[in-house]
Amino acid sequence: MSLRVLVVDDQGIVRAGFAAVIDAEDDMTVVGEAADGAEAVRLAAESAPDVVVMDVRMPGLDGIAATRIITARQDAPRVLVLTTFDLDAYVFDALRAGASGFLLKDVRPAELLDGIRVVGGGESVLAPSATRRLIGHYAAGPDAGFRSGDEPRALESLTARERYVLGLIAAGLNNAEIGAELGITVGTVKSHVNALLRKLGLRDRVQATILAYDLGLARPHPPGPRP
Repeated sequence: MSLRVLVVDDQGIVRAGFAAVIDAEDDMTVVGEAADGAEAVRLAAESAPDVVVMDVRMPGLDGIAATRIITARQDAPRVLVLTTFDLDAYVFDALRAGASGFLLKDVRPAELLDGIRVVGGGESVLAPSATRRLIGHYAAGPDAGFRSGDEPRALESLTARERYVLGLIAAGLNNAEIGAELGITVGTVKSHVNALLRKLGLRDRVQATILAYDLGLARPHPPGPRP
């Protein structure tokens, strides 16, 4: 099944370039192009994309605001944010707005395509620099984090293993690395991840990472003795 992609960028030549690269793939189809956030919101509702490739800095409604509107809808598409600017505020704001990924525009075409596939498949992708910034921000100390209050009651439903996996996700480990850490298969890791996301009412690993750091459940390195 072909991934339906909406491309959003205020620079026509950049937008056309992304669209051409994406449309050339057998497993992807560009269903629309938008030049600003307002048009992106409209086309996201009309064309039902699976993934929105979203620029940040645009006139009028910017990419962060558009992402927040788009992801708030039922059956919302996934949003992969692309920006020229590797700034902390963009990383944090994009993820908190509901984006499932954050990449810089200087990525190679193959990396962009892989990112779209990952996000379209229900996972998350972050540029290495964005991951370092996210972890570094929270590692700076208790006042650096974005605190969301008391632990949600749903955390009580997590098993010890699921809490441990949540910490490993927040530490930046992928499924294969988590499997190696725990001595279990990737399939079992996926089952743990899906279970904790479902119990916590989270969309993906990005939201899980933010929640873990918000609540002080994670550190920049994997947690202590494994359960």
